[in-house]
Amino acid sequence: MYGCGPDEAALFREMAPRFGVEPTVTSAPVSEATSELALGNRCISVGHKTRITRPTLRALARIGVAYVSTRSVGCNHIDVEYAEGLGITVENVAYSPDSVADYTLMLMLMAVRNAKSTVRRTDLHDYRLNEVRGKELRDLTVGVVGTGRIGTAVVDRLRGFGCRVLAYDNRPKIAADYVPLDELLRLSDLVTLHAPLNADTHHLLDHERIERMKPGAFVVNTGRGPLIDTEALVAALESGRLGGAALDVVEGEEGVFYADRSSTPIESKPLLRLQELPNVLISPHTAYYTDHALSDTIENSITNCLTFESRNQHG
Repeated sequence: MYGCGPDEAALFREMAPRFGVEPTVTSAPVSEATSELALGNRCISVGHKTRITRPTLRALARIGVAYVSTRSVGCNHIDVEYAEGLGITVENVAYSPDSVADYTLMLMLMAVRNAKSTVRRTDLHDYRLNEVRGKELRDLTVGVVGTGRIGTAVVDRLRGFGCRVLAYDNRPKIAADYVPLDELLRLSDLVTLHAPLNADTHHLLDHERIERMKPGAFVVNTGRGPLIDTEALVAALESGRLGGAALDVVEGEEGVFYADRSSTPIESKPLLRLQELPNVLISPHTAYYTDHALSDTIENSITNCLTFESRNQHG
């Protein structure tokens, strides 16, 4: 079990006896240098915070690793095809979609109610009302891009607010008002991204698509940072073309998020600029991070490995 924080390590050790397994738990991320720790284990679990390089995959294959379970929904930090070519199966875990869906709704509400600037002013004991009034979700059209488990949970929550909901997905899965992506962008007051990151969705919101968005619209991203062309987003926010953004994930977050960078310089200029803007909320890829979701993740990491072994024994 690589790259475990203290909370993950504690849960692995707590749950493992129930499944009859003895996990080797390390806080070190998987790498060529740490691959030897997996010697004698066919199955490993990895986090989503570190990219797994091809040399690392080759090192794992050499010592007999045949299965990688990533403690995330996305697999964009692993070259899955390359791993399969080495005889390594890669699978993700399912966890409570409610964690990210709840957080997404919170970000939506914070964005349309100018929460960042309001709270910052109050912290400075400036209690005047903002000159920009908030908006109510029931008066808005919300576009949901991607209707997998998390996108679907977001749609379910939005129904309770009485807003008009539009959806876009390559493979429509639920009862929703599906429209082409360009139409969704043109009509939506708020766009929330829940698509997986792959070659087709990289910079899904690029300069051209952002230009097609409704003037004053808001963007929420709890999916993956590179779904948005950050420089194009910054330009649209600076010009006033967009009303604001709430981002739990940002391009180039690797090496910044999950670390205390309060006393070390951050090289990512777009991230620094986004954080300066009064109508942009940034949080450090934390939407998934709840008691319930973490418990699901650890339990499913163990069952993934056991299911793989069971399939291979019977196969």
